[in-house]
Amino acid sequence: MAVVTFVSYDGAKHEAPLADGQSLMKIATNNAVPGIDGDCGGEAACGTCHVVVDPEWSERVGGSGPAEEEMLSMNPERQPTSRLSCQMDVSETWDGLTVKLPEFQM
Repeated sequence: MAVVTFVSYDGAKHEAPLADGQSLMKIATNNAVPGIDGDCGGEAACGTCHVVVDPEWSERVGGSGPAEEEMLSMNPERQPTSRLSCQMDVSETWDGLTVKLPEFQM
C-alpha cells in the first residue's frame, strides 16, 4: 500500500494511505490528519490545506497553478515548495511522499 507522511509543525508524523485520483487534502481529511482543514472543500479558495513538499519530491509532484499561486501569495508562511494539498491529485507512484504542515493555516 502506498503511503504519504504528514509531519506536523511540532514534528509528529501521521501516515495515510494514498489513493489514485484523490486530492492530498481529501486523503488528509479522510484520515483525520490534524492541521489540514480544507474549509473550502478543495476549491483553492481558503488556504487551510497548505503543505510544504519535501524538496526531493517537488519535481515529481509538480508545481502550483494560477489559482493556487494566488492563494499561496497571501500566506506569510509560504516556502519555495509550498502547495495547496487540495490541488495535488495523488498517484500511487508518490509512495513515500513527505509533506510538512505549517504552524498555522490561513
